[in-house]
Amino acid sequence: MGDFFERIVDLEVPDVDAGALAQRMVDWMVSRGWLLRETSGDAMYSLQVDEGYLPGPAWAEITNHWGDDWICGPVAVVVGRNAHYSGQGGIEPAGATCPQCAATTVIIDYPQAWEADPAVWQPFSDAIDSWRDSGEGSAPCTSCTTNSPITTWQWDDGFALGALAFDFWGWPPLTDEFITEFTARLGHRIEHHTGKF
Repeated sequence: MGDFFERIVDLEVPDVDAGALAQRMVDWMVSRGWLLRETSGDAMYSLQVDEGYLPGPAWAEITNHWGDDWICGPVAVVVGRNAHYSGQGGIEPAGATCPQCAATTVIIDYPQAWEADPAVWQPFSDAIDSWRDSGEGSAPCTSCTTNSPITTWQWDDGFALGALAFDFWGWPPLTDEFITEFTARLGHRIEHHTGKF
């Protein structure tokens, strides 16, 4: 058993703009009847916030049909620099691709290993911690040795760094059309997660 979520992470919004963009997105979803202004913490397990927006009367317009009696949980709006994990969370990505030379650093060598190599992951982990705390952090490539900002690396397994995310708790799958429109309104690249708490 568990509670399922679907998440949209904005990969490009600067942290100074994330709050205003979050409000514009909520205003848009409220205006369409997909969300209410009312918030609740029931059936919501986002680690960074305690409450989310309740579904509005027209929420079913943006999801696949799972029955008229389906009850959705809140939508958490996560503002601030965070690392976001897909799946059941907390598992490091299997690899990271350098933005300079496109070489991939193997972090978890499946199927020989099922956990991150601590020596390989540590520079990335340190850079992520620095970015989360200060907005800046970089990691060296094991292939070309170039230090690149941690937010420019490409990650396996849907791992994402971003200053704005939307967690839909207990909703039926969001439609492709909604994801496309949502992304266009954000105006940035996204990572789209599904997972379970």
